[in-house]
Amino acid sequence: MTAIVIVLAYLLGSIPSGIWIGKYFYHTDIRKYGSGNSGTTNTFRVLGKKAGIIVLVMDMLKGAAATLLPIWLGVGIHPLLAGVVAALGHTYPLFAGFKGGKAVATSAGILLAYNPLFFGEAIIAFLIYLYFSRMVSLSSILACFTAVSLSFFFKDWPLTIVTILLTVFIIYRHRSNIYRIRNGTESKVPFGYRSKSAEKK
Repeated sequence: MTAIVIVLAYLLGSIPSGIWIGKYFYHTDIRKYGSGNSGTTNTFRVLGKKAGIIVLVMDMLKGAAATLLPIWLGVGIHPLLAGVVAALGHTYPLFAGFKGGKAVATSAGILLAYNPLFFGEAIIAFLIYLYFSRMVSLSSILACFTAVSLSFFFKDWPLTIVTILLTVFIIYRHRSNIYRIRNGTESKVPFGYRSKSAEKK
């Protein structure tokens, strides 16, 4: 049963939400536009708010469902391990040529299913960073570091270890973003501190 859970978790993570939503509802391959990524952020950028929200929810549900699989099926495997497998599936999806997103939304889903309070604190940190930086990539990275720090207060070593692993992985997946952040060329969202929309108010 353990092997079955691992396989199912990977297949859940492999569902290419952004690609499928773009293809079947917008007749657009989002990998050919914007950053070329198939994840949530590029979906927002290429297809708009509605599609972005749908993909965000789908990607989070993938991580959450995979994390809950061991509990639903009564298998003696730690839920976070199944969640990590789903994050790998999202990044290297079987259904999209093993080229996927950066696992931020899927990782958020993992934390939501495992510890909602911890997830809430991490999300608050992300939103604060996003408001002031207006960069999703930078906010995601900073929120990961914050999550690692917060995890120690929960005294749950599997949670801390997995949070560290996900942070390292997410930073690795954001290599090109980090380069653009350093060069001042990273894309910014049209809201937040010192944005044009904020200045109009």
